[in-house]
Amino acid sequence: MLERWTRFVLRFRFAVLACWLVVLVTGVWSSSQLPALLVNSFAVPGTDSDRARAILADSFDERDEGAFTVVFQVRRTSDKALRARLAHRLERGARAVPTGRAGTLQAGGGILYGNVETTLALSDAKRHTTDLRRALTDPGGPAALVTGQPAIQHDLDPIFASDLRRGEAIALPAALLVLLAVLGLSLAVAIPFVFAACTIAGAMAAVYGIAHVLSVATYVTNLVVLIGLGLAIDYSLLVVYRFREELGRGLPAEDAILRTMATAGRAVVFSGLAVATGLATLVLVPVPFVRSLGIGGLLIPLVSIAAALTLQPALLSLLERHALRLGGTASGRRDVERGIWARLARAVMRRPAGYLAAGSAVLLAAAAPVLYLELTPASVTGFPSSPASVRGYELLRERVGPGAITPIQMLVDAGAPERARRPETRAAIDRLADDLFHDPEVYLVASGPRAPYVDRSSRYARVIVVGRHEYGDGATRSLVDRLRDRLVPEAHFPAGVHVYAGGAPAQGADFLERIYGTFPWLILAVLVLTYGVLLRAFRSLLLPLKAVLLNLLSVAAAYGLLVVVFRWGVGADALRLYHLDQVDGWVPIFLFATLFGLSMDYEVFMVMRMREAWDDVPDNARAVAHGLERTGGVVTAAALIMVAAFSGFVAGRVAGLQEFGVGLALAVLIDVTVVRAILVPSLMAVLGRYNWWLPASIARLARVTPSPLAERSRHGT
Repeated sequence: MLERWTRFVLRFRFAVLACWLVVLVTGVWSSSQLPALLVNSFAVPGTDSDRARAILADSFDERDEGAFTVVFQVRRTSDKALRARLAHRLERGARAVPTGRAGTLQAGGGILYGNVETTLALSDAKRHTTDLRRALTDPGGPAALVTGQPAIQHDLDPIFASDLRRGEAIALPAALLVLLAVLGLSLAVAIPFVFAACTIAGAMAAVYGIAHVLSVATYVTNLVVLIGLGLAIDYSLLVVYRFREELGRGLPAEDAILRTMATAGRAVVFSGLAVATGLATLVLVPVPFVRSLGIGGLLIPLVSIAAALTLQPALLSLLERHALRLGGTASGRRDVERGIWARLARAVMRRPAGYLAAGSAVLLAAAAPVLYLELTPASVTGFPSSPASVRGYELLRERVGPGAITPIQMLVDAGAPERARRPETRAAIDRLADDLFHDPEVYLVASGPRAPYVDRSSRYARVIVVGRHEYGDGATRSLVDRLRDRLVPEAHFPAGVHVYAGGAPAQGADFLERIYGTFPWLILAVLVLTYGVLLRAFRSLLLPLKAVLLNLLSVAAAYGLLVVVFRWGVGADALRLYHLDQVDGWVPIFLFATLFGLSMDYEVFMVMRMREAWDDVPDNARAVAHGLERTGGVVTAAALIMVAAFSGFVAGRVAGLQEFGVGLALAVLIDVTVVRAILVPSLMAVLGRYNWWLPASIARLARVTPSPLAERSRHGT
């Protein structure tokens, strides 16, 4: 089937190339328009915090995510004339924002600050940051620092773009050097770059369309480009390398393309499906932020598969034989029995138990610090301090307290209009406020019987709680838990009255609880689906199980190393990384889904090549040595390209992306060294011929050709 498809593509190669040119142009345009549509929102539908958010928007005309905070640094906060002028400036600024409404100026620590409340969604509010700043300008008065979620999101957009350019400046030259080392000075070097450009453009065009329908995280652009760059170049390199090998055997160019697509092309399809399987499970997580990361990540392997089946053979057909062979001696003529990778495989397989124990010990030691992993929904301390919005936040944090900009909003739903003013309801609210006032984690409590603490209908009331720590801190999450589990029940609200904890702290707690409540099921789904894909690819019962278990160990090692680098600070200063006690909550779950797929890339290419050798001559040691020799060098090159691409995240200035990049880069290095070079051959030596065992009944169920071992066993030979 794949051969017929490749012949079809080659027949219409110029039409295929024209279609991908359109995709490239569309993707480039979409990339320029996309940042305005992206926001990092941690809303969690169906939770208490989401219900509180809806009440604030509908009944109080406020959206936490759409509110700005304006900070004025003054000498005398008690100067009434100055306060009046600044209040007027705040009102003038509020008029520059649709639905904007100026709040009351508050004093604290030598600053005056006030909110500009809006009913705008975060993505809409951030577009008016510049308008607000312009309206607040007063050359003769104190400077106004505009902060809050919309302003921070607005100021981070150019930082994400700059970090992406910096990442590309690292990844592209490194990829070029690796490709030149593998393919030599040849036009073939250009193919992976063209392939990657078209693949990334296709994914970005799709993200642009999706962003008009769903909330998409700001991180998605950098994730799609840098992961796409590594994955696409890897896929194309592995195909081009195999094509050069087939040419080295003397095949005509078209026959070489057909043979390449039937082997390396098939491996790319299965590898892409393995990557997509891990990322697809994120789409099922009922949290929009994580779901959008999953969608963005899922598009990368899917578009890569489409490009591998269409664009790749078309590009290969444009190059003459000599253009691909300028790199030197064709790899097809190399002695696969005496090569360095074959010798390594045989050395490991002679003492498999020792190598297996040593490799496992290394991974377990790397994984051990995972016991100290702590999570946060997000933290402004993980952003660069240069933007005005971050400086305003830091000033407010220093002078007033970390919780001032992200208070907890306790929403009381009395059930019907006017009931929020009833004496028994007010008494319960007062008891709650008094208990909160005496809580050591609480800095300020604000409530009352009139607006802005009671809505127009008097059905809803609220208590505003300012904590002593920022919203992602563990102490703040503990306060949210106390509120929900103890303080609200102890206030003894009347029957029929419901109390919801909202605001950024409650939203962050719900975010972590929801995504990690589904994480075990996500792991199970990834394991089962990946096992099924690899069973078809390897035509073996035990090899997919071995791959799944080794990948779990690799991911655990990556988690442990995140603690070592970011919490314990080992190497953080040298690499100019953040030193943080907590890791962004989205990182481990997205890291798991991504790593599980990416690790399978190398597994698929190596084991499928071993499978070819086994089918040719059923000798396990020969098959492993042959497969490792044929793929060890190119897989190592592909891993270096992947590490270079992930270094683009590490070079950025946002903590979450740094954590993600470090985790990916270290995991790939572990995978291509300890796992692929040591654990895979040692385990395959231990399993022996049962590596290739697939009972006929399971082969029929999976619709694959039965293993020769199974056939011989069935006939008693």
